[in-house]
Amino acid sequence: MLNPDLKSNSLAIEVRSTLKRQARWGILEILFWVLAVAAWFFLPDEHLILTEITIFALLALSIDLVLGYAGIVTLGQAAMYGVGAYASGLFSIHVSGEPLTGLLVAALAGAAVALPTSLLLLRGADLTRLMVTLGVAAVLYELANQAGWLTGGADGLQGITIEPLFGVLDFDIYGHTGYAYSLAVLFVLFLLARLVVSSPFGYSLKAIRANPLRASAVGIPVKPRLVAIYTLAGAYAGIAGALFTQTQQFISLDALSFQKSADGLMVLVIGGTGYLYGGLLGALVYELIQDALSSVTPQYWQFWLGILLVAFVLIGRDRPRQIVQRLAGRLSAPRRPEPATGSSKGKM
Repeated sequence: MLNPDLKSNSLAIEVRSTLKRQARWGILEILFWVLAVAAWFFLPDEHLILTEITIFALLALSIDLVLGYAGIVTLGQAAMYGVGAYASGLFSIHVSGEPLTGLLVAALAGAAVALPTSLLLLRGADLTRLMVTLGVAAVLYELANQAGWLTGGADGLQGITIEPLFGVLDFDIYGHTGYAYSLAVLFVLFLLARLVVSSPFGYSLKAIRANPLRASAVGIPVKPRLVAIYTLAGAYAGIAGALFTQTQQFISLDALSFQKSADGLMVLVIGGTGYLYGGLLGALVYELIQDALSSVTPQYWQFWLGILLVAFVLIGRDRPRQIVQRLAGRLSAPRRPEPATGSSKGKM
């Protein structure tokens, strides 16, 4: 009979090896970021739309953290996005236009909104959570609309001036600096999110999403972990809003609108949830399709976009994830050794 200590040690070793294997970078992941960097060099005329895609991807990533990993259905991520955008803009007007400090202010503002909201989310089920997040975003939208002396109201917040990045790189109208800056911020935050979801904390979130009662029964603190991930996602959304403010140097009430949250969910419908890259790939596909359709049919592009989204749902919203995983498995699978040639064949 096995010694219980040896059995527990072998189990711990197996768990650690599994976590390391899950955190290992795949070929497709490396290729994705290489292509994103290469786009700065080979697509200089597309830096503006690439900047929008990057910011949108960060917003979708924040939604994926709460929806894909914690199972929290939300329609109010625009609340943190908009608060972060306005906080960064007001900070640049009244305090300093230094961009990195503005990102920190936006992250704190987004987290400050997400923390009390998460406490409300713990009191209800999916439908209640949906309405709470939607209500918080609607309240903040109306507050920003009424406080025209502070936010500019329906006219938007103007007079935003962003200092050169590191005192050297100006935010030009062509988006050259904006894309490199936004991509670097996205990459850093993606690395942090990857560490979070690949840790025991991330696996506990998956257990909570699958069955909260069972997770609580085995000793997982369900409520504190839901609060923690929702607050982190709020900080991510706030940074995404700050990136938009800093690269556009303008912010309007659209940042707090329901449409912003709905667009983020549509991106996840396209890219899939629960594997981080769903928001990134979905943002890329969504923005490219929207740009193409709006140039072909400026009046009816939303109609055709809706048809495509229905097609994505009918095909299966997890199909892109399955395709990526299958391709990654084929690329990372070790090659089988070729059978030895029969050099001794025919010998008696």
